[in-house]
Amino acid sequence: MTRFFGGSPLGVLGRLVLLSILIGFVMHAFGLNPFNIIESIRHLIETIWNLGFDALNWLWRYFLLGAVIVIPVWLIMRLVNAPRGK
Repeated sequence: MTRFFGGSPLGVLGRLVLLSILIGFVMHAFGLNPFNIIESIRHLIETIWNLGFDALNWLWRYFLLGAVIVIPVWLIMRLVNAPRGK
């Protein structure tokens, strides 16, 4: 169980709660709320439905734009947190 969660379940739960509060505070500071996010997702699905392949092209561009940041950060995190050989 500890290996699956990446720590003790109670510790992971505590970190998730604190992170959720922090992210909630930041989202509130930017004027975002869960309904905005749900509305944005609904709008995205509607756009994909209405625009077909143009929407896929739009989605692909945002994916690539995000991947330019996400993939290197993920790779660095994996390398920094990799177990050291003894």
